[in-house]
Amino acid sequence: MGVPEKIDTENLVELHNLKEYFPVRTGAFSTVPLKAVDGVSFNIRAGETLGLVGESGCGKTTVGRTMLRLYKPTGGEFYFDGELVTDKNIHRLRKQMQMVFQDPYSSLDPRMTVEDIIGEPLDIYHLYSSKAQRHERIMELMELVGLNAEHATRYAHEFSGGQRQRIGIARALAVNPKFIVCDEPVSALDVSIQAQVINMFEDLQKKLGVAYLFIAHDLLVVHHISKRIAVMYLGKLVEIADADDLNDNPIHPYTLSLLSAIPIPDPKTARASKRIVLEGDVPSPMHMPSGCPFRTRCRYATEQCAKEMPPLTDRGNGHSVACWNR
Repeated sequence: MGVPEKIDTENLVELHNLKEYFPVRTGAFSTVPLKAVDGVSFNIRAGETLGLVGESGCGKTTVGRTMLRLYKPTGGEFYFDGELVTDKNIHRLRKQMQMVFQDPYSSLDPRMTVEDIIGEPLDIYHLYSSKAQRHERIMELMELVGLNAEHATRYAHEFSGGQRQRIGIARALAVNPKFIVCDEPVSALDVSIQAQVINMFEDLQKKLGVAYLFIAHDLLVVHHISKRIAVMYLGKLVEIADADDLNDNPIHPYTLSLLSAIPIPDPKTARASKRIVLEGDVPSPMHMPSGCPFRTRCRYATEQCAKEMPPLTDRGNGHSVACWNR
């Protein structure tokens, strides 16, 4: 049986068993697949935020980029509004799916003015009937993200990191998307600016009803903005739950160690809390351990963990975990 072109779903975004393998040359005629994303599935409802967390190199960014077809997927299906996303329809659907990139310094063209950067999606999709209408729409978008009208004729290098990220967000909003992949949008910014940008994302969601996949490695930031949180380790999804439930009742050993590493501002509480330090190094994604990829660093690991990868199973209230022993 083939993959259905359309499905009946209440979710805006549905990801089924997404895989992204990159061939890495190991010799003159041989390659080894680097499994950046290996069987990731989740869904996002309209107007909802799903946080995606994990340490550097776990495949978070690759998930977002593969969903938007910036990378061609090795396997799996991505449905947007019930429609299967393919190479044939991505140009039409990308109008409803946009991305805010991690680095505001390299994601903006230094030769273009702010007006042209924000106006580029309007040009591509022919979303105006006159230059005056184009200019008016760009001014609206700049006001929406907290930029002044006089900024329109300036270039990206004349702005601070926070202002550049606002330009990137305005560009993503230009085509009225229903869904935005936010790829670590605040990690390159100062802490005080991070708070402003996070609050802006929340305000925009309330005004426009846009859904987010919010990728980050800072669990505090993700907990603040997300309705649900998914945790990744070495290309696999290991836990997904409601944000408060994950914070109060983490189950997977990797999630426990991530939460224990969050700095606590109160010295007494910090001394009383126990940090879970993981032993060993992260395995290479080119030479993954058999079974569960976390087993080489897990204190609960057994022989079964080496034999096969545990499936993501629902433990109640939509809290799913991939672990044999927890």
